[in-house]
Amino acid sequence: QVQLVESGGDLVQAGGSLRLSCTVSGSIYKINSMAWYRQAPGKQRDLVAEITTSSTNYADAVKGRFTISKVKNTGALQMNSLKPEDTAVYYCHARLKRQWNFAEENFWGQGTQVTVSS
Repeated sequence: QVQLVESGGDLVQAGGSLRLSCTVSGSIYKINSMAWYRQAPGKQRDLVAEITTSSTNYADAVKGRFTISKVKNTGALQMNSLKPEDTAVYYCHARLKRQWNFAEENFWGQGTQVTVSS
C-alpha cells in the first residue's frame, strides 16, 4: 500500500522559513513526479511547485521564495520569506508507478497546516 506522509507544517511569523517534507512509502517502481499543492479556507487547491525527472516549476506567487527538491522517495519544500497569504493546508502529491507494467497513479498526502502570522 502506497502512502504519502507529510511533516513540517507550523505557525511562523511573516518573513520566516519552514521546510515541509513528504515521504512516499510502500512498494514503488518509479516516482515520476512530486508536487506540493495548497488550499486556503474557501479556496480551491492550487499547485505550488512540482519536480519531475527533468524539471521543476513553480507558481508565480512563490517563485524566488520556495524551493522544491526530491531525494529518492522523499520530497521537500523549502519555504523562505513567508507571507500571511501563504497560509494554507499544504498537500503532497506524487505520480508514480507501483510496478513497471502498471499504469501511472496519483497519490495524495493528508495535508499539513502552514500558518503565517503578520
